[in-house]
Amino acid sequence: MKNIKFLLFGTSLSFLPQLAFAQCVATQDCATLGYTETSCNGGKGVKCPFGNKGACLASKEDVCREEGFTESCTGTGQSGSGKSCGGLYAECSCETAYQYTCTGTGYAGGAGSACGGKYTQCMCSSGYEWKDNSCKPKISDGAHGNLFYCNGVVVGIKTTDMNFFIAMKDIGNMIWQNANSSCQNYSFCGNLKGALPTKDQLTTMYNNNKSLNSLLSANGGINLTEGYYWSSTNISSSIYHYGVHMYTGYYASWGHDDNAYYIRPVLISY
Repeated sequence: MKNIKFLLFGTSLSFLPQLAFAQCVATQDCATLGYTETSCNGGKGVKCPFGNKGACLASKEDVCREEGFTESCTGTGQSGSGKSCGGLYAECSCETAYQYTCTGTGYAGGAGSACGGKYTQCMCSSGYEWKDNSCKPKISDGAHGNLFYCNGVVVGIKTTDMNFFIAMKDIGNMIWQNANSSCQNYSFCGNLKGALPTKDQLTTMYNNNKSLNSLLSANGGINLTEGYYWSSTNISSSIYHYGVHMYTGYYASWGHDDNAYYIRPVLISY
């Protein structure tokens, strides 16, 4: 029995050196140890102690890219948005001037370079023009609904029940003779001259005062003044002419040199 125990004990000891050797001997395979690179492209690396290959150390840029910072934001109109890492950003933003997609009816594409698919201005198709930050149909001179245009600009307005246009602003406050000549010399567009409104036209303007002022405000004009306006209508061919008040609608007559009142040219031929 003692011999058996001794044999077993001896057998157990005979295995111990082999087990220790299997656990402690290091591998000399560079690839297994992760040394697989022949060059680090100018970066830093560690050479394998058992061969000529090495392992590259991650650059700051590589670390940043791993963290999601992948954009350089150096394109036209671009700037980095938010925090940066090693000169890189998670996303880019465009300057505020780049705001137009330049697509749709009347657009022929973007003008100049784009940033994020947007442009600072657009090119317009034939028959359209760049106006008020969009491509709009070109408008010929003359009447278009309640608006009268000259060189693409509104120079006169009216309401739907009026058969004449009024100028976009008063052109002074003066005695009748000066008012009459000033209106006759007023140009709505080129050689298209204005006239001093009649008493009935002034009354129509008073009756449509709110609508006219709304159109004037919407198109860059100046509202009618709440005072008397001279008319071209006289009394029995005398030197007296009517004036109409734009706040009350009242009318009265005065001599040519009696008073200075407002004047607003009208276009009665179009």
